[in-house]
Amino acid sequence: MRILATLSLFATCFGFLSASDIYTTANRPLYDAVVEAREMHRKGDSTPITIHLAPGTYTVEQTLVLRPEDSHLRIVGERGSDGRCLSRISGGIRLGQWRKEGKLMVADVPEFHGRPLEFRQLYVNGRKAVRAKDVAEWDDMERVLSQDRDAKVLYVPANATLKRLAKEGVGHAEMVLHEMWCVSTLRIRSITQTGDSMAIRFHNPESDLQFSHPWPSPLCHDRPEGWNASPFYITNHKALLDQPGEWYLDLKAQKVYYWPMPGEVVADAIVPAVETLLAVEGTLDNMADDIRIENVEFAHATWIRPSLEGHVPLQAGMMLTEAYRIDPMMQRKGNHDLDNQGWLARPASAVRVRGGKDIAFRGCTFTQLGSSGIDYEWGTRGGSIEGCTLADIAGNGIVAGSFSPAGLETHIAYNPTDRREVVSGLRIAANEIHDTGTEDWGTLAIAAGYVAETEIAGNRIERVPYSAISLGWGWNANTGCMHDNRVADNTISQFALHMYDCAGIYTLGSQPGSEITGNTVSDIAKPSYAHDPNHWFWLYTDEGSSNIWVHDNHCPSDKFLQNANGPCNVWENNVKTVILTPENKPKANDLMLREENKPRVIPVKK
Repeated sequence: MRILATLSLFATCFGFLSASDIYTTANRPLYDAVVEAREMHRKGDSTPITIHLAPGTYTVEQTLVLRPEDSHLRIVGERGSDGRCLSRISGGIRLGQWRKEGKLMVADVPEFHGRPLEFRQLYVNGRKAVRAKDVAEWDDMERVLSQDRDAKVLYVPANATLKRLAKEGVGHAEMVLHEMWCVSTLRIRSITQTGDSMAIRFHNPESDLQFSHPWPSPLCHDRPEGWNASPFYITNHKALLDQPGEWYLDLKAQKVYYWPMPGEVVADAIVPAVETLLAVEGTLDNMADDIRIENVEFAHATWIRPSLEGHVPLQAGMMLTEAYRIDPMMQRKGNHDLDNQGWLARPASAVRVRGGKDIAFRGCTFTQLGSSGIDYEWGTRGGSIEGCTLADIAGNGIVAGSFSPAGLETHIAYNPTDRREVVSGLRIAANEIHDTGTEDWGTLAIAAGYVAETEIAGNRIERVPYSAISLGWGWNANTGCMHDNRVADNTISQFALHMYDCAGIYTLGSQPGSEITGNTVSDIAKPSYAHDPNHWFWLYTDEGSSNIWVHDNHCPSDKFLQNANGPCNVWENNVKTVILTPENKPKANDLMLREENKPRVIPVKK
């Protein structure tokens, strides 16, 4: 009894058995621990309740939703001595019973919720395998010859691979088409030979969208001098499975084929099954409040829509739902005349926040994801994403704010009567972001749309396919809901790995009181197939950008662009040559929670 009393006193003193702490392991559904915490609050415990996650993988079979009833909740994982998160929330399923067929390993497709599982990613022994494609190197991609918008046909060079697909059948093959600042994923309906070219037609709904929307557009052989015609690659057909490290899902046979790397034994293979792993859901009048997630890894989220409907984005991965050219052009006071109309939707994300106040993610990892990493989508106040690592993500890393509601034509400034709808006061700071946009090349490390009083500070961004940070939306200088945003002290290198018409930091729209300062931008990539080899910039204020103070940034030269800007932008002292080395590159986490990085309002200089 004396020993038990001593242990109890010790635990109480150090908080191990506090009434506000719940300890759980991966053997218990995480949902059960959340409900336990919710019930503790309901029964009168007003203190923050912490769920401690022991090391392990917490597999979810559906989205774990935190609601207003879960306010004042903490979910805290453990870190290893090397800084890695040891507590993982995963939406993946392990494949088993592999068997050898020639050079390939084969496994049966698992069932998920009573149906065969379809997926677009495969992770073998902790590494993302390559979905079978027709090129080993991106520089080897073929180029578009011409397009017939009325007949909805793309013409491309005839080669042995396309002739084989035309003969054997296209199955579920897809074309990934480079279009200036976006890529479209188009499910192929047919391939036929026409002289020395191949005519490719696509399934709907993406076929209608692809040939009706004017921007971005594939560039054909009649491109301007010095420009490149749009490259493309073909993926997702067994005939393309010709390299070690590649895989293919045969939907009809319900089998997965994988070609191992030399000497590789398939010890572990995971496919993603759940689209959104964690969601915070509140309302404008009843917000989920004061929820913090720390030291947790989020992995193996899927996004299956491109397999069902294709993917035709306008920009930043935001997909078109309707679009067409207009003639005569629409005259807009204070803006360029408009030649098109478009309406948008947004891709899924592994973590989503809507209707939340002071929702924070700290020291978390987002990796091996099929679309966006984390998205503060709508109606949030305050909150932060700090000290996190985001890598190996198919789409955007961090997304914040509206990119035009579904019912608002995307070139109209978003200016809601109820400003509580706007994502405001968010802090995105001291994060390490690299290798995002691995599949959707038109996405960004950080994509912030209609946001207010939001700070993006002290992040380190490397190896991204397009622009690194995008702030604003709308292509419109009219007053909207954006104001007092700050992009400061970020370190950006190795951007534009695949796309041009981009910059280290890019803006759109009127943003009174906003500031871009102290950022270091360097090391632009040089893809051979970029549509215009010269159309890239360190800093780029695009259509409608207004009331922004751009000053004291560290850029190697004055390669900047101010395209169709609105009034009251001020540019000062932005050329400071800085050569980054491993020794002088700042680490994002060193900047976390520094007093000088807290949000502040900067007046616009006149």
